[in-house]
Amino acid sequence: MSAQPAPAVTSKVINALYVEAMVLADEARAYFDLHSRDTRSQMTPLQRVGFSCESLKVTTRLMHVVAWLLTQRAIAENAPTIETSRSQRLGDVTPSDDDMISNLPEEARNLISASIELYARVKWLEEQLVTDAAKLSPARSLQSRLFEAF
Repeated sequence: MSAQPAPAVTSKVINALYVEAMVLADEARAYFDLHSRDTRSQMTPLQRVGFSCESLKVTTRLMHVVAWLLTQRAIAENAPTIETSRSQRLGDVTPSDDDMISNLPEEARNLISASIELYARVKWLEEQLVTDAAKLSPARSLQSRLFEAF
């Protein structure tokens, strides 16, 4: 049986990921909303549509990450909504189209890649926390298996 991560360690990781997500969200907003106007004018119609779709995917990934991290913070602070918050999982996202991304400007590709990588790290953390919680309690393990089965 493995031990659950120390709450202070988990809290520090959650806070660091939250800061990273907020900084990335601000960079993405600034790029996709403001700085990319000149770039978009040089794109083909198909590239503009792909650019818009990918900017929405970046925003969706980051908002799922931020929401999950805020919930984890609330759980750590024993907020009144703990029982309902425990069941919140990181939302699923639509994968990006590699062919479309390859035709976008470098800065857009970097932001898309960074959002994909951050989402993957948070997804991994979520899976570790769920696995660790199930290992600590046979009753929670049974509940988790029943929840996943139905």
